[in-house]
Amino acid sequence: MKKVFYLKTCDTCRKILGQYDTRDWELREIKINPITEEEIEDMYKLAGSYEALFNKKSNQIKLQELDPKTLQEKDYKELLLDHYTFLKRPVFLTEDEIFVGSDKINLGKLKDYFLSKKEN
Repeated sequence: MKKVFYLKTCDTCRKILGQYDTRDWELREIKINPITEEEIEDMYKLAGSYEALFNKKSNQIKLQELDPKTLQEKDYKELLLDHYTFLKRPVFLTEDEIFVGSDKINLGKLKDYFLSKKEN
């Protein structure tokens, strides 16, 4: 299993996807094809929490008048399944690894992953 969850309208997602050979990856545009509960569970197992998958900059937080400080893990899961903008993106998911979001540390790990696969 190799999947990328992204938004085609997101410049950051497009930039990151453009850096790697993803021909053998399933590309999932999450606005058109929303994530399933099973996929969220797979992500959770590798990420360690739903909060780690949650985009705290989503415009839906303000629109739904949410206070992220009061959210529990079950709330994060429900919100992730409720609206695509709550997923921190892009998410690169394999059988045993996950790379979530566009922060510098994650992008470094993602780069190392692709370099290691290239060498094999």
